Amino acid sequence: MRISSPRGRALTCGLLALISASPLCCRPARALEEIQLRLPLIDTYFSIKVSELGSRQLLRQGNSDLAELDRASNGALGRQLAQLFDTPLPLRVKKLVANSAGTPLFEQALLVASILGKIDGLPTRVNGEQLNQALEKAKVNGELTLLGLIQALPGHTATLDFEPAVRGLTRLKRQQSEARQLITSLSAVAVDPKLLALGPLVPLQSKASVVVKHRPAPLELEVIRPAQGGNGQLVIISHGLWDGPASFEGWARQLASNGYTVVLPFHPGSDSSQQQAMLSGSAPPPGPEELKLRPLDVSAVIDAVADGRIAGLKGVQADRVVVIGHSWGATTALQLAGATPSSQLLKQRCSSLDDPARNLSWVLQCSFLDAADRAGLVDPRVIAVAAVSPPLNLLFAPGASIGLQARVLLVSGSQDWVVPADPEAIDPFRSSTPGGHDLVLVAGGDHFNLRGPQDTAGGPLRGLLLAWVNGAFAAGSAVRPAPGAPSLLPPSGWGDGEMALVRVSRP
Repeated sequence: MRISSPRGRALTCGLLALISASPLCCRPARALEEIQLRLPLIDTYFSIKVSELGSRQLLRQGNSDLAELDRASNGALGRQLAQLFDTPLPLRVKKLVANSAGTPLFEQALLVASILGKIDGLPTRVNGEQLNQALEKAKVNGELTLLGLIQALPGHTATLDFEPAVRGLTRLKRQQSEARQLITSLSAVAVDPKLLALGPLVPLQSKASVVVKHRPAPLELEVIRPAQGGNGQLVIISHGLWDGPASFEGWARQLASNGYTVVLPFHPGSDSSQQQAMLSGSAPPPGPEELKLRPLDVSAVIDAVADGRIAGLKGVQADRVVVIGHSWGATTALQLAGATPSSQLLKQRCSSLDDPARNLSWVLQCSFLDAADRAGLVDPRVIAVAAVSPPLNLLFAPGASIGLQARVLLVSGSQDWVVPADPEAIDPFRSSTPGGHDLVLVAGGDHFNLRGPQDTAGGPLRGLLLAWVNGAFAAGSAVRPAPGAPSLLPPSGWGDGEMALVRVSRP
């Protein structure tokens, strides 16, 4: 619909604020001639003529709703837009798209983005190759600008609808509601200062590498262990997507100061270095094969410790190991514990953009479709795992918990918008096979503040993880899952002084 001048003046400030405070500026870059932008709260469409974006003068003389808003703002909107659309984009954007086209992770991201609108004359879902062709066409004199990209995209009219984004935010709040209710209704676990403070031993940190059969280059490792007086027990920490050991050195130092030897591998196909290579255009996004390569990394570390191939770890036992993981690393830990990935739910639900359980982690989980049925890799040496914020609800079919051979501690935050607690932790825990597994919810925990870098002294989970590791090694043969098995956690003492931790029991 068209908007009159009074209405244009009334809405100018709001639109200017949106452009300066949000990524709205990138969303109209879709159509050759006209863009229709729908704002759901006032149910209004704003028309934007691409030809008017070429200069401030053209915008002042134009007749679109955007031109009217520019006149109502005395040219303030035009000045912002001119700078925005004429600024060269980094050429690595083109390299990134070129290397990403056709990869499952990138195509899943485009699928989710497609719900915001469509371009007349193009398929509803634009793939990476089409985007790459538009980027090639958009280069003028070797430079790529936002305006050039708009003009290069085929079609006549683009319709962008913010209502799906609003629905997504509403769905996210709903996916966190039960976790918040449980935290409110349950008592927070008490704090034991001894579990939160560093232990009596001095941690020693070093680097190592091991040659592995499944990677073309040696696997790089961070090793944190007691300088002396260790207990000879091994813990491995697996990082998440585009992360690395540094985010978990606080956990490792906490454990090492209490006698444990901790090894933190870099997963080269999905660590922070891989992310930098991808953003520079020299590497594609992580491929589905990483779903199996990551647990192979962990098993290879256990092999190297057992064979004495890591300096300084003589005498460390490798027949009973605890694995801790965060995000994708937590999924890796669950695989090693005996949860077998499956394509069953991926095939059924990945194409549904309106699924009430859909969340951001599905972009990653759905990229595993072609590899899920070949990614089972239980390691019997793993006796217990702590899985912090794992994407799992699609990847593991109902009944997957029957295959668990290690005890599982599942941890989720009440404000995790990447892997929300209700569909990705509470629902799977509730439907799992009883075996002495635990679910802990963290009030105010999001996907990143539950990690344990050294500068946070290990973060809010350091006492919980130490208590879990202590319980796993102290349990002896009773550590394995079994009906009626008691929790590996003590009744109390593993809470945090800043964030409330609650233990959720099975109904």
